[in-house]
Amino acid sequence: MKCDLNETINCLPCSAGVYFFYDERDELIYIGKSINIKKRVQQHFSGKDRKSLKIQLFTKRIASEVMGSELISLLYESDLIKKHQPLYNRSQRRTVYQYGLYQEDINGYKGLIIEKIQSDKEEITSFTSLREAKSALFRITESYRLCQKINRLYKSSSSCFQYQLKKCNGACLGKEPKKTYNSRVDAFLNRTTFEKFTKLFEVAGRTDDERGIVYIENGVYKGFGFCSKETANEQRLSYIKSYQDNKDVRRILIRYLINQ
Repeated sequence: MKCDLNETINCLPCSAGVYFFYDERDELIYIGKSINIKKRVQQHFSGKDRKSLKIQLFTKRIASEVMGSELISLLYESDLIKKHQPLYNRSQRRTVYQYGLYQEDINGYKGLIIEKIQSDKEEITSFTSLREAKSALFRITESYRLCQKINRLYKSSSSCFQYQLKKCNGACLGKEPKKTYNSRVDAFLNRTTFEKFTKLFEVAGRTDDERGIVYIENGVYKGFGFCSKETANEQRLSYIKSYQDNKDVRRILIRYLINQ
Protein backbone atom coordinates (compact mmCIF):
# COMPACT_ATOMS: atom_id res chain seq x y z
CA MET A 1 0.00 0.00 0.00
CA LYS A 2 1.43 3.34 -0.97
CA CYS A 3 2.12 6.03 1.58
CA ASP A 4 -0.49 8.36 0.08
CA LEU A 5 -3.16 5.68 0.58
CA ASN A 6 -2.09 5.33 4.22
CA GLU A 7 -2.54 9.06 4.63
CA THR A 8 -5.93 8.94 2.90
CA ILE A 9 -7.13 6.12 5.16
CA ASN A 10 -5.99 7.96 8.28
CA CYS A 11 -8.05 10.96 7.20
CA LEU A 12 -11.25 9.01 6.46
CA PRO A 13 -14.28 9.79 8.66
CA CYS A 14 -15.31 7.45 11.47
CA SER A 15 -18.96 7.97 10.47
CA ALA A 16 -21.61 5.95 8.64
CA GLY A 17 -21.39 6.23 4.89
CA VAL A 18 -20.15 4.86 1.59
CA TYR A 19 -16.58 4.48 0.34
CA PHE A 20 -15.07 4.00 -3.11
CA PHE A 21 -11.91 2.30 -4.42
CA TYR A 22 -10.40 3.33 -7.76
CA ASP A 23 -7.65 1.67 -9.81
CA GLU A 24 -4.65 3.23 -11.63
CA ARG A 25 -6.93 4.32 -14.50
CA ASP A 26 -9.22 5.93 -11.93
CA GLU A 27 -11.95 3.42 -12.70
CA LEU A 28 -14.27 2.48 -9.86
CA ILE A 29 -13.53 -1.12 -8.78
CA TYR A 30 -15.36 -1.39 -5.45
CA ILE A 31 -18.12 0.33 -3.46
CA GLY A 32 -18.79 -0.45 0.19
CA LYS A 33 -20.71 0.91 3.15
CA SER A 34 -20.08 0.93 6.88
CA ILE A 35 -21.22 2.57 10.09
CA ASN A 36 -17.52 3.48 10.49
CA ILE A 37 -15.90 4.18 7.12
CA LYS A 38 -12.32 4.46 8.39
CA LYS A 39 -12.45 1.22 10.39
CA ARG A 40 -13.97 -0.76 7.52
CA VAL A 41 -11.44 0.49 4.96
CA GLN A 42 -8.62 -0.39 7.36
CA GLN A 43 -10.02 -3.92 7.50
CA HIS A 44 -9.87 -4.16 3.70
CA PHE A 45 -6.20 -3.20 3.73
CA SER A 46 -5.23 -5.53 6.56
CA GLY A 47 -7.24 -8.54 5.33
CA LYS A 48 -5.54 -11.67 3.99
CA ASP A 49 -8.44 -13.17 2.03
CA ARG A 50 -8.35 -13.26 -1.77
CA LYS A 51 -10.68 -10.31 -2.29
CA SER A 52 -8.82 -8.08 0.21
CA LEU A 53 -5.46 -8.89 -1.40
CA LYS A 54 -6.81 -7.93 -4.84
CA ILE A 55 -8.22 -4.67 -3.47
CA GLN A 56 -4.86 -3.88 -1.83
CA LEU A 57 -3.04 -4.58 -5.09
CA PHE A 58 -5.24 -2.60 -7.46
CA THR A 59 -6.59 0.30 -5.38
CA LYS A 60 -4.77 3.55 -6.11
CA ARG A 61 -7.33 6.08 -4.86
CA ILE A 62 -9.94 6.08 -2.09
CA ALA A 63 -12.93 8.39 -1.67
CA SER A 64 -15.92 8.44 0.69
CA GLU A 65 -19.27 10.10 1.36
CA VAL A 66 -20.74 10.46 4.84
CA MET A 67 -24.41 9.45 4.94
CA GLY A 68 -25.03 9.72 8.69
CA SER A 69 -27.02 6.50 9.14
CA GLU A 70 -26.69 2.85 8.28
CA LEU A 71 -30.09 2.83 6.53
CA ILE A 72 -29.25 5.57 4.03
CA SER A 73 -25.76 4.13 3.57
CA LEU A 74 -27.29 0.78 2.58
CA LEU A 75 -29.80 2.38 0.21
CA TYR A 76 -27.16 4.58 -1.43
CA GLU A 77 -24.66 1.71 -1.75
CA SER A 78 -27.28 -0.50 -3.39
CA ASP A 79 -28.18 2.19 -5.92
CA LEU A 80 -24.56 2.98 -6.77
CA ILE A 81 -23.58 -0.66 -7.26
CA LYS A 82 -26.45 -1.15 -9.71
CA LYS A 83 -25.43 1.96 -11.65
CA HIS A 84 -21.68 1.37 -11.77
CA GLN A 85 -21.34 -2.43 -11.33
CA PRO A 86 -17.77 -2.26 -10.00
CA LEU A 87 -15.54 -5.24 -10.70
CA TYR A 88 -15.28 -6.49 -7.11
CA ASN A 89 -18.98 -6.05 -6.30
CA ARG A 90 -20.45 -8.13 -9.13
CA SER A 91 -20.16 -11.69 -7.85
CA GLN A 92 -20.64 -10.58 -4.25
CA ARG A 93 -24.09 -9.06 -4.90
CA ARG A 94 -25.51 -12.36 -6.14
CA THR A 95 -24.94 -14.19 -2.87
CA VAL A 96 -25.52 -11.60 -0.14
CA TYR A 97 -28.92 -12.89 0.98
CA GLN A 98 -28.75 -16.61 1.70
CA TYR A 99 -31.72 -17.20 4.00
CA GLY A 100 -35.31 -16.01 3.92
CA LEU A 101 -38.23 -15.84 6.33
CA TYR A 102 -41.33 -17.58 4.97
CA GLN A 103 -44.86 -18.18 6.22
CA GLU A 104 -46.05 -21.77 6.54
CA ASP A 105 -49.22 -23.36 7.89
CA ILE A 106 -48.53 -25.44 11.01
CA ASN A 107 -51.76 -27.24 11.94
CA GLY A 108 -53.75 -24.06 11.35
CA TYR A 109 -51.23 -21.76 13.02
CA LYS A 110 -49.25 -19.29 10.92
CA GLY A 111 -45.63 -20.30 11.33
CA LEU A 112 -42.65 -18.09 10.50
CA ILE A 113 -39.99 -20.37 9.08
CA ILE A 114 -36.35 -19.83 8.09
CA GLU A 115 -35.31 -21.49 4.84
CA LYS A 116 -32.68 -21.09 2.15
CA ILE A 117 -33.69 -18.36 -0.31
CA GLN A 118 -36.04 -19.79 -2.95
CA SER A 119 -36.13 -18.07 -6.34
CA ASP A 120 -39.71 -19.23 -7.00
CA LYS A 121 -41.08 -18.09 -3.65
CA GLU A 122 -41.36 -14.57 -2.23
CA GLU A 123 -39.77 -14.27 1.20
CA ILE A 124 -41.07 -11.98 3.96
CA THR A 125 -37.54 -10.74 4.57
CA SER A 126 -34.03 -12.04 3.99
CA PHE A 127 -30.75 -12.46 5.84
CA THR A 128 -27.07 -12.80 5.05
CA SER A 129 -26.52 -15.79 7.36
CA LEU A 130 -28.39 -18.44 9.33
CA ARG A 131 -27.15 -16.90 12.55
CA GLU A 132 -28.59 -13.50 11.64
CA ALA A 133 -31.88 -15.13 10.59
CA LYS A 134 -32.27 -17.05 13.86
CA SER A 135 -31.38 -14.02 15.95
CA ALA A 136 -34.03 -11.94 14.16
CA LEU A 137 -36.70 -14.66 14.41
CA PHE A 138 -36.04 -15.12 18.14
CA ARG A 139 -36.62 -11.36 18.59
CA ILE A 140 -39.80 -11.43 16.49
CA THR A 141 -41.10 -14.49 18.33
CA GLU A 142 -40.51 -12.86 21.70
CA SER A 143 -41.85 -9.42 20.71
CA TYR A 144 -45.14 -10.82 19.34
CA ARG A 145 -45.45 -13.57 21.96
CA LEU A 146 -45.31 -16.29 19.32
CA CYS A 147 -44.31 -19.92 19.74
CA GLN A 148 -40.72 -21.07 19.30
CA LYS A 149 -41.85 -24.59 18.43
CA ILE A 150 -44.23 -23.43 15.69
CA ASN A 151 -41.46 -21.19 14.31
CA ARG A 152 -39.03 -24.16 14.38
CA LEU A 153 -36.71 -22.51 16.85
CA TYR A 154 -37.25 -25.18 19.50
CA LYS A 155 -37.59 -28.91 18.90
CA SER A 156 -39.90 -30.67 21.30
CA SER A 157 -42.57 -33.35 21.33
CA SER A 158 -44.52 -31.31 23.87
CA SER A 159 -44.45 -27.58 24.71
CA CYS A 160 -41.82 -25.03 23.76
CA PHE A 161 -39.38 -23.57 26.27
CA GLN A 162 -41.14 -20.19 26.26
CA TYR A 163 -44.38 -21.86 27.39
CA GLN A 164 -42.58 -23.11 30.48
CA LEU A 165 -41.57 -19.51 31.17
CA LYS A 166 -45.17 -18.36 30.57
CA LYS A 167 -44.08 -16.33 27.52
CA CYS A 168 -45.99 -18.49 25.06
CA ASN A 169 -49.77 -18.85 25.25
CA GLY A 170 -49.73 -22.57 24.46
CA ALA A 171 -50.04 -22.72 20.69
CA CYS A 172 -47.41 -25.48 20.79
CA LEU A 173 -49.95 -27.61 22.69
CA GLY A 174 -52.95 -26.42 20.69
CA LYS A 175 -54.24 -24.53 23.73
CA GLU A 176 -54.31 -21.04 22.21
CA PRO A 177 -57.08 -20.35 19.65
CA LYS A 178 -55.63 -20.24 16.15
CA LYS A 179 -57.43 -17.00 15.35
CA THR A 180 -55.90 -15.23 18.34
CA TYR A 181 -52.41 -16.50 17.60
CA ASN A 182 -52.62 -15.74 13.89
CA SER A 183 -53.77 -12.19 14.58
CA ARG A 184 -50.40 -11.51 16.24
CA VAL A 185 -48.57 -13.02 13.28
CA ASP A 186 -50.64 -10.76 11.01
CA ALA A 187 -49.65 -7.76 13.14
CA PHE A 188 -46.00 -8.58 12.41
CA LEU A 189 -46.67 -9.21 8.71
CA ASN A 190 -48.47 -5.88 8.39
CA ARG A 191 -45.24 -4.15 9.47
CA THR A 192 -43.39 -5.76 6.58
CA THR A 193 -45.98 -5.17 3.85
CA PHE A 194 -45.52 -2.11 1.65
CA GLU A 195 -48.92 -2.27 -0.05
CA LYS A 196 -50.66 1.10 0.45
CA PHE A 197 -47.89 1.92 2.94
CA THR A 198 -46.84 5.58 3.14
CA LYS A 199 -44.21 6.71 5.60
CA LEU A 200 -41.42 9.24 5.97
CA PHE A 201 -38.60 7.73 8.05
CA GLU A 202 -36.32 9.97 10.05
CA VAL A 203 -32.75 8.85 10.75
CA ALA A 204 -29.48 10.48 11.75
CA GLY A 205 -28.16 13.16 9.43
CA ARG A 206 -24.61 13.80 8.24
CA THR A 207 -24.18 16.56 10.86
CA ASP A 208 -25.67 17.23 14.30
CA ASP A 209 -28.08 19.87 12.97
CA GLU A 210 -29.34 17.69 10.11
CA ARG A 211 -31.70 14.72 9.78
CA GLY A 212 -31.81 12.03 7.14
CA ILE A 213 -35.19 11.20 5.61
CA VAL A 214 -36.39 8.17 3.62
CA TYR A 215 -39.76 8.15 1.88
CA ILE A 216 -42.16 5.35 0.87
CA GLU A 217 -45.42 6.35 -0.84
CA ASN A 218 -48.27 3.90 -1.45
CA GLY A 219 -45.89 0.98 -1.12
CA VAL A 220 -43.25 2.42 -3.46
CA TYR A 221 -39.79 3.54 -2.34
CA LYS A 222 -39.32 7.11 -3.55
CA GLY A 223 -35.84 7.95 -2.29
CA PHE A 224 -33.96 9.69 0.49
CA GLY A 225 -32.57 13.09 1.34
CA PHE A 226 -31.33 15.39 4.09
CA CYS A 227 -32.82 18.46 5.69
CA SER A 228 -32.26 20.72 8.67
CA LYS A 229 -33.80 19.63 11.96
CA GLU A 230 -35.65 22.94 11.86
CA THR A 231 -37.40 22.08 8.57
CA ALA A 232 -41.20 22.09 8.92
CA ASN A 233 -42.96 18.73 8.47
CA GLU A 234 -44.85 19.88 5.37
CA GLN A 235 -41.60 20.91 3.66
CA ARG A 236 -39.54 17.76 4.23
CA LEU A 237 -40.70 15.91 1.13
CA SER A 238 -39.14 18.60 -1.05
CA TYR A 239 -35.71 17.41 0.14
CA ILE A 240 -36.24 13.83 -1.05
CA LYS A 241 -34.00 12.88 -3.99
CA SER A 242 -35.59 10.29 -6.25
CA TYR A 243 -34.10 6.78 -6.35
CA GLN A 244 -35.29 3.61 -8.05
CA ASP A 245 -37.56 1.16 -6.25
CA ASN A 246 -36.48 -2.49 -6.56
CA LYS A 247 -36.35 -5.77 -4.64
CA ASP A 248 -33.00 -5.02 -3.03
CA VAL A 249 -34.10 -1.72 -1.49
CA ARG A 250 -37.32 -3.35 -0.30
CA ARG A 251 -35.22 -5.98 1.46
CA ILE A 252 -33.18 -3.25 3.10
CA LEU A 253 -36.28 -1.35 4.22
CA ILE A 254 -38.10 -4.43 5.51
CA ARG A 255 -35.04 -5.46 7.53
CA TYR A 256 -34.98 -1.94 8.96
CA LEU A 257 -38.68 -2.11 9.89
CA ILE A 258 -38.27 -5.49 11.58
CA ASN A 259 -35.45 -4.19 13.75
CA GLN A 260 -37.37 -1.11 14.93
